Amino acid sequence: MNEAAFLAGLRRLPLHPGARGLHDDAAMLGDLVLTHDVLVEGVHYLPDDPAEDVAWKLLAVNLSDLAAKGAVPEGVLLGYPLAGDDAWDAAFLAGLDAALAAFACPLIGGDTVQAAAGAPRTLSLTAIGRSSHAPARSGAQAGDLLYVTGTIGDGGAGLAVAQSGDGPATLLARYRRPTPRLAEGQALAPGVHAMMDVSDGLLIDAARMAAASGLAVTIDLAAVPLSADFQAVLGRDRAARLAAATAGDDYELLFAAPPGLLLPLDATCIGGFGEGEGLMLHDAGTPLPLPGRLGFEHGA
Repeated sequence: MNEAAFLAGLRRLPLHPGARGLHDDAAMLGDLVLTHDVLVEGVHYLPDDPAEDVAWKLLAVNLSDLAAKGAVPEGVLLGYPLAGDDAWDAAFLAGLDAALAAFACPLIGGDTVQAAAGAPRTLSLTAIGRSSHAPARSGAQAGDLLYVTGTIGDGGAGLAVAQSGDGPATLLARYRRPTPRLAEGQALAPGVHAMMDVSDGLLIDAARMAAASGLAVTIDLAAVPLSADFQAVLGRDRAARLAAATAGDDYELLFAAPPGLLLPLDATCIGGFGEGEGLMLHDAGTPLPLPGRLGFEHGA
């Protein structure tokens, strides 16, 4: 059973109205926004990634979900497995301290457990925020334009740097210490129709937004923004842009906005929504077949 099939099963269970049908990455309780993410050693981070960076990433990926709802963080609950490695635990605490301070997000509580000997570390965090405008990923409308903040592909390229030990430190930092776009999300939320973060890959996440909204989405691969460091390592041709668009770990904001909306920040228009269903891809007008893998999906 892959992630999509399991979610379909969960949707048959009794759901709170704030769950938004489990079509979003966060739930709503009044103006409270709640999200929960898990990082598994060997799946979401490498076994030799520094503990300080793992702590930072655990917080950042949760706050990225709050950013996509235009939320201001209130605090977090930590679930932590004690694995008998005092040095790793101490380094994790130092990294979490730095991350909580950087994003003005206090610890509320959580739980500690004893990890099974030799088992991969499984770290979990629940983040809580407040938002008066929390755009769902299901709110896109036919005729909306699709935008993304920042650059795409840096997280995936940073993973390759971490695995090889060779490459720009800036790309490695984008993988190990992503920055949740909290200020950007708060600025965008009042005016956009739908918003989510790019965590599993631009193409798969755009397809999820379209499916949740009951629409088709078209993306221009030529418009996908790439950083100078990404281009220096992987180039800017079609293959490089396709690699960027299917890589995960970017944590930029993907949003649907009506034509003519004056955006409060810089973002790149990469496509748009229309009647129908599915994802269509082209490269400056040349239709492209979809790749076999749109992005990361658990169990796929």
